[in-house]
Amino acid sequence: QVRLVESGGGLVQPGGSLRLSCTLSGFTLDYYDIGWFRQAPGKEREGVSCISSMSRLYYSDSVKGRFTISRDNDKNTVYLEMSNLKTEDTGVYYCAPPRSSCFPFIPGFGSWGQGTQVTVSS
Repeated sequence: QVRLVESGGGLVQPGGSLRLSCTLSGFTLDYYDIGWFRQAPGKEREGVSCISSMSRLYYSDSVKGRFTISRDNDKNTVYLEMSNLKTEDTGVYYCAPPRSSCFPFIPGFGSWGQGTQVTVSS
């Protein structure tokens, strides 16, 4: 059974940092592109960052320079390091494969996991 489980969210003050993890089971990460998406209250889900199987990187303009995506194929895990967090980064963060690849970065048709809540507030 293919599963992606997100973790690492929490409450942080503006300017703070968090590291999210996406742990995959049921398939080997090595050959797959994986992306991070987020959904803020009352807003549509948006793509935040993506890492290809060859470690090519994509970042949305809203997080470029503040977030860093990485992968550890041995641990079957993708990470999202978030720094200089802003209140507008608040939302539920999900990881999932993109529709075909990171370029262009659009969500696939699979189901979503539970996500991990990130709240940036003073």
